[in-house]
Amino acid sequence: MDGQVPVSYKPKAVKLKSKYLHQLKIWVKLTRRKDMQQLNFPAYKFDITKQRDKYLIFDIIRKKNVILTPEEWVRQNFVRFMLEELDYPRSMVKVESGLKVNQLQKRSDVLVYDRSATPFLLAECKSWKVPISQSAFDQILIYNQQVKAPYLVLTNGIHHFCCAVDPKSGKARFLDSIPVYLG
Repeated sequence: MDGQVPVSYKPKAVKLKSKYLHQLKIWVKLTRRKDMQQLNFPAYKFDITKQRDKYLIFDIIRKKNVILTPEEWVRQNFVRFMLEELDYPRSMVKVESGLKVNQLQKRSDVLVYDRSATPFLLAECKSWKVPISQSAFDQILIYNQQVKAPYLVLTNGIHHFCCAVDPKSGKARFLDSIPVYLG
């Protein structure tokens, strides 16, 4: 019987806890939807739930469920990439922080501080459905006039652009990769 499985052999069934099984069912439904897209990030595990007719994703920075939109999907993946691949400390990352631009209240998608509480990196996330354009670059440059972060990231989850900003001239130079956290 070498190499053969006995007829009486039955594989053991793996019993998933109902919470995980529920999340797996939701994830399968989400991946079949046209508004969900595999992004250019590693695959991460998210806590996704359905409430009434909306899907919610747990934001580990804000510590609450938020409505899962295409832009939020990109933002959550980008945050996880920074935390898990680039070792950015969770305590130094702020999501959707407020700022004033020309007397208008705006929100930056992701802002990372260094250990002295100075802005280190400002990121703008767009839906993967939105191509990266000059107006998106203009938006993050305008936001950075207030924030003054030395690094800017613009991503739609498929394409990522990173710039280093010269603090004196304000000119941006494109980088090949997102910087590691220097704290």
